[in-house]
Amino acid sequence: MTPLVVGVTSHRNLRADESDAISERVRAFFAQLRQEFPTLPLVLLSALAEGGDQLAANEALAAGARLVVPLPLPKELYLDDFVNPAVRTSFESLYEQADIVRLPLARGQSRLSIENHGLERDRQYAKSGVFIASHCHILLAIWDGKDSGRLGGTAQIVKYHLTGAMPGLVERHRVARHVLAGGDERLLYHIVCSREGADGSVAPGLTPLETMWRTADATSTTREPPAEFRLMFAHMAEFNADGEKYSEDIEAAASEDQDAIAEAPETVDRLFQSADWLAIHFQKRVLMAMRTTYTIAALMGIAFTLYAHLSEQDSLIYLFLLLFASGGIVAFLARRRDWHRKYLDYRALAEGLRIQSYWRRAGISTSADHEFAHDNFLQRQNIELGWIRNVMRAASLHPPLRPAPDALAKVIAGWVGESGKSGQLHYFERKTVERTGLHHITEMIGLISLWGGISISVFLAAFALRLPENLKTTLVMIMAVLSIVAAVREAYAYRKADKELIRQYRFMQRIFTSARAALDRTDDPAEQRDILRALGDAALTEHAEWTLMHRERQVEHSKL
Repeated sequence: MTPLVVGVTSHRNLRADESDAISERVRAFFAQLRQEFPTLPLVLLSALAEGGDQLAANEALAAGARLVVPLPLPKELYLDDFVNPAVRTSFESLYEQADIVRLPLARGQSRLSIENHGLERDRQYAKSGVFIASHCHILLAIWDGKDSGRLGGTAQIVKYHLTGAMPGLVERHRVARHVLAGGDERLLYHIVCSREGADGSVAPGLTPLETMWRTADATSTTREPPAEFRLMFAHMAEFNADGEKYSEDIEAAASEDQDAIAEAPETVDRLFQSADWLAIHFQKRVLMAMRTTYTIAALMGIAFTLYAHLSEQDSLIYLFLLLFASGGIVAFLARRRDWHRKYLDYRALAEGLRIQSYWRRAGISTSADHEFAHDNFLQRQNIELGWIRNVMRAASLHPPLRPAPDALAKVIAGWVGESGKSGQLHYFERKTVERTGLHHITEMIGLISLWGGISISVFLAAFALRLPENLKTTLVMIMAVLSIVAAVREAYAYRKADKELIRQYRFMQRIFTSARAALDRTDDPAEQRDILRALGDAALTEHAEWTLMHRERQVEHSKL
């Protein structure tokens, strides 16, 4: 199941007289999450530093959360920073109850370079903050609101979480993304605290122990998280519920699939299998609803045509109304159960997880600072779709297993594949042919209707004075039926976005063909990983555009 991941960043020197009150607010925070999202397991990301990190960890464990600790240093070096024996004992106790993520040293660093306090050691601590801020869904900040300027300090972690910038460690900026996207799924829960020392007061405008929800765009002082984030977390809970509901079918399908993506039971692979099965399941529901609705629409048109031309068939108007009501019920059911949105969201999630899994298996890393790899996936879409990236963040909490010697070759064979034989290359080749054939059928129906109608019109014009009235009526009804069938088929093809899908499949076929050719030209593993990284980035971009295009094309009964 996908958890709700909370990261914590805090000062080490909290004022003793505020400690109990801060604990109460942290406890209330976890209780609120439990109450609002009972089906989302809680996970706390904490480096277990002195102060708020350990305080939050204790409260999280008491609330039934799982504790995950991204350790920036080897344990024996990390323990050197705990001068107070009680704090050291607390760390040891929490450490025994946690899942440990050992963060590797930065490139160019050695154990010797971080044994003493200094810039290199500070950078390693900052990397832990980057990991927490990049992989959490909510950042819990126990913070005085002031910027100390210290590398990896609480203020910088908060700033990085909201904007993507951390001077001295992460020089790229996500600020442009926030401006262009009009929102982001970065959410902060701020507990204002004072600090021990001469300048331990909180920032101007803040009050000690007040709490607030903050995003990159705005600040809210309400006790509730912003509505759009609640909806985003609700979609995560819904994904968990659907996965649980169909768990037996998902497991059965995975066991029957000889080409399953996962050879090892990694979280990302299990999530991929679940998302992929659910996407196919709800796609079938959507297609069933669309086919039923458009068939009913065609029958409605035919029934009304017969009613209009055959005066003795007055009962056909009741058939028309019955068909209209039936179509309304189908469309209402599809919208009520959210089949269309689930199909698109789960398909986008499955494609993101597919790439995430292959990259992990091939040993491809997009960031030396352990940021979330797909932070730009679906970035231009509604904030509601941030739940997809949240699931992917949770799936990548733990570093991938060390790649086997033949892992890269297996990824190339399983993901890219060969033309006409296997992999995504063969899949997009096949889909291009299938979609082109379906579009050809739609065009043929339109041509038959057009030329059939023209032929009947010419025949009527030539023999209008000689034909009996009932034959003319029959011919006119045939023209109407042909037009109705062609129009409904064209509308159905538009709703399925056949033309756009053909372009997408051709594009995907082209980039996988190019990747296959580039991979065949080199035996260098580093170059092959670069090619697979570029391929994944292009595929993610295309899947995001596909999701946006289809999201506007659900079944709407009122437009039929």
